[in-house]
Amino acid sequence: MSIRTGCALLLLLSSLMKSPCLFAQQTNKQAATVTIDLKTETGEMSPVWAWFGHDEPNYTYMKDGRKLLAELAALSPTTVHMRVHNLLTTGDGEAALKWGSTNAYTEDANGKPVYNWHLVDSIFDTYIKLGMKPYAQIGFMPEALSTHPTPYRHYWKPGDDYNDIYTGWAYPPNNYDKWEELIYQWVKHSVARYGKKEVESWYWEVWNEPNISYWKGTMPEFFKMYDYAAHGLRRALPTGKIGGPEIAGGSSQSGMKFLKAFIEHCLTGTNYATGKTGSPLDVISFHAKGQPTVTDGHVRMNMAPQLRDIREGFKIVASYPQTKNIPIVIGESDPEGCAACGMATNPSNAYRNGTMYSSYTAASFAREYLLADSLGVNFMGAVSWSFEFEGQPWFYGFRDLATNGVDKPVLNVFRMFGMMKGKRVKVTASQMASVKTVIDSGLRSSNTDIGALASKTKKEATVMLWNYHDDDLQDSGKPIDINISNLPAASVTLTQYRIDNEHSNAYEVWKKMGSPQSPTAAQIKQLEQAGQLATVGQPVKQLVTAGNLHTQITLPRQGVALLKITW
Repeated sequence: MSIRTGCALLLLLSSLMKSPCLFAQQTNKQAATVTIDLKTETGEMSPVWAWFGHDEPNYTYMKDGRKLLAELAALSPTTVHMRVHNLLTTGDGEAALKWGSTNAYTEDANGKPVYNWHLVDSIFDTYIKLGMKPYAQIGFMPEALSTHPTPYRHYWKPGDDYNDIYTGWAYPPNNYDKWEELIYQWVKHSVARYGKKEVESWYWEVWNEPNISYWKGTMPEFFKMYDYAAHGLRRALPTGKIGGPEIAGGSSQSGMKFLKAFIEHCLTGTNYATGKTGSPLDVISFHAKGQPTVTDGHVRMNMAPQLRDIREGFKIVASYPQTKNIPIVIGESDPEGCAACGMATNPSNAYRNGTMYSSYTAASFAREYLLADSLGVNFMGAVSWSFEFEGQPWFYGFRDLATNGVDKPVLNVFRMFGMMKGKRVKVTASQMASVKTVIDSGLRSSNTDIGALASKTKKEATVMLWNYHDDDLQDSGKPIDINISNLPAASVTLTQYRIDNEHSNAYEVWKKMGSPQSPTAAQIKQLEQAGQLATVGQPVKQLVTAGNLHTQITLPRQGVALLKITW
């Protein structure tokens, strides 16, 4: 498909999504109620959201990549972690969809290793200068080490068979000693460049989704490759932290089987590299994805598979006494599986530009906290596999946080999360579905899901609210009565931030411009401003009665609001 054809289809889909005949009619105007009890703490407001990733590492140091990374670093005082594929892939550093390379490892004519850290350093330098940290992925296989190196470089594009991406980089090493030495040299170089203390603070993880075609070896071969990588890391930095296995689908049969076998190998198996019992395991990772479709001319999301993956992965980790307290990272946690597949070739991805993506993100992350609470696991992070795609058409429907340097609505949810800190507190919501309901049947009832996530510190409270439904339809909104109890002040200042069609939404502004693919400098400036997190009106002073504050907002379907209350 040509870009011209793709853009035409994109505009057609955009017009369909905003057609009045597709808008849901809100007939029940009775207010939903949300009650926040600031006295009852439920857990830490840990920054599990501050993790991002993407396939194409070379975008990191390109113009729009650097701009977006600076915005991610500025989300909050917390540290943002970045996970990227292809850090060891052989090539010239050219960026392309689902592809990247660093040429870190080659061999001379005599088969002697040649190490080149220039591009890897360019990537990690960018993170470190911004105060970010790599969630350092050990992969993929360099061409000279692959047991099946040809073909190696792929040229996949949207619309092609997805299996075309699995080439020589997906195979086991032809020499495990050279593989181990590569990891040793990489970590040794990192310590020399960034310092022992800095690298000790990183988590390293091996590979990606080895239970599907990202790994062309057997399960025992993966364990062997992992053992040698871990041995190389610990030889260079005995205090280095490593883990895996980053399996696809925490609730799939292949995923659960692989995750259990991996944990058991690390706990009691024979280490292929050392001959001793067990292998280092400092972080456990698996992936979780939703499953959108197109139904009756609109996108219908499905959060159930994603939460089911998370629940089953958490359960497996919690089932072993030795791993119950090990940090868990959901290495990819997304509404569906292919970030680089646009809506032109996959119409079910039409949720990505507008408010559906942002409301889904708010509603799903809140449930991830609840799942971790219920199972008592050490939930450290959930990687949103979304970044940016350099030099692509405007609002092409990729799963990204920004397009051509302009922020999408979903990035503003993370700005909201960045304002939430301290302790999470008890939320009771009359129209918020339970986690079990979402996993069993999704969010498709006649009512929308109106829920909240709330936190507090000594001097402020924050309440994130959403009005979500799996069906990507819109309406004029629903009134929400918000009651906050146990406020330790006689009056407060209330600021409301909002993501909807009129606030924090560059996509709607772009459509009103006529969806230009070559916007003027003035239009770009306007889009950049529209992409920032906006407030509804000005901050207002409100009186607190006997520790209680009552307020009401009307929130459109697929809208997200953040109430910031200071005293």
